[in-house]
Amino acid sequence: MSQQLILEYIAATLVICSGLLSIAASVGLLRFTDTLSRLHAATKPQILGLLLIIFAAAFYHGSIKVLFVLIPVFILQSLIAPVSAHMAARTAYRAGHIDATNLVVDELDPVIQKANTGVLNQAGLSLPAEESAELIDPHRIHKK
Repeated sequence: MSQQLILEYIAATLVICSGLLSIAASVGLLRFTDTLSRLHAATKPQILGLLLIIFAAAFYHGSIKVLFVLIPVFILQSLIAPVSAHMAARTAYRAGHIDATNLVVDELDPVIQKANTGVLNQAGLSLPAEESAELIDPHRIHKK
């Protein structure tokens, strides 16, 4: 076997593994029920799959130059995917599209409550006292 053939086999194996990760991500998107779980299923295999494809391209071409050209793609994707997933998760949390029973610790609730209270105070609005401890719903806001 020639060295180029071995590199092509390695590249093919990496592409197949990347495809399996894509299938796992799609199954997770269909199987999981809430937004946070779906975001986790979509972002984790995406980054690893991209890394495998980059290595596959480098092995296929048999050049380290290809790897250095594709490294910035991986770095940018590694920075962008978690940030976009975080923003989507935060939006889903604020909109109430999460399953709170699956949360072990809800560290975002006090932060959201404080931010919403600050926004309401700046606008000259308030909540009834019995509802102030609950998640703020814009339909329950009353003028001061």
